[in-house]
Amino acid sequence: MSDYAVRAIGCGGKVRLFACRTTGIVEQLHQRHGTSATVSAALGRTVSVAAMMGLMNKGQDKLTIQIHGDGPAGKIIVDADACGNIRGYVTNPQVDFPTNDAGKLDVRRALGTSGMIYVTKDLGLKEPYCGSSEIVSGEIGEDFTYYFTQSEQTPSAVGVGVIVERDLSIKGSGGFIVQLLPNTDAEIIDELEESLRQFGPVSQKIADGYTPEQMLQALVKDVQFLETKELCFSCTCNHERIKSVISQLGLAEIQSMLEKDGKAEVTCNFCNEKYEISGEELATICRELGEDR
Repeated sequence: MSDYAVRAIGCGGKVRLFACRTTGIVEQLHQRHGTSATVSAALGRTVSVAAMMGLMNKGQDKLTIQIHGDGPAGKIIVDADACGNIRGYVTNPQVDFPTNDAGKLDVRRALGTSGMIYVTKDLGLKEPYCGSSEIVSGEIGEDFTYYFTQSEQTPSAVGVGVIVERDLSIKGSGGFIVQLLPNTDAEIIDELEESLRQFGPVSQKIADGYTPEQMLQALVKDVQFLETKELCFSCTCNHERIKSVISQLGLAEIQSMLEKDGKAEVTCNFCNEKYEISGEELATICRELGEDR
């Protein structure tokens, strides 16, 4: 099945809902970056959050999630937009650990239990929106539950999960976000809290074959689906864009590169594609930079 996200409301319009399947995207990221089981889980959970946050935006709006934990995996960076395009990477993709005491992939140990989450939203305004919050558990779902409440003042529950096969391929990835709208009745809040307690791990629901729609229907009564958005891996890099990045290094740096290696080789962090910029192309960039001085 293809990856997709859904947007809905529930409880008589008092609750905003999102859910997604991101299995194919996470598998592609695993293949491109050679992620370990633990890192696939960490990256996949972040991808699911980004996919659902992308559905909160409109038009050409874009967002970037950065998780700067103190664990050995390093930074997690994920880009998403309102059209369902997603890309991401982890600084140290091969970091891995045995399962934790609960028999689960030890994302907390890889990511760390202290650090910061940063969310940057390009909403087409002069300045992007920037939000941040502390990492509170290293489990990502709990960390974004805290982020929405603290940084965006929106009481939320975030559940994300990834199932990794023994051969490291991705069996399933997805999650949900439940958000309270202003003036939600206390009775509804109590019902949601009980429903969330009984729901169990998202990874188990994924293993049981739950679709995004079924996850929301298991969590909230009176669900009304408003939008379905296909999700896909998409990177914005290309040869011309890489040349533009190199030109920003400055004339002296590019001349040194040309004299030392006769060419430039650049690997995109997001998709791991390798680009070779020839000596002739570097010389052209140098001439153009020289003319601008």
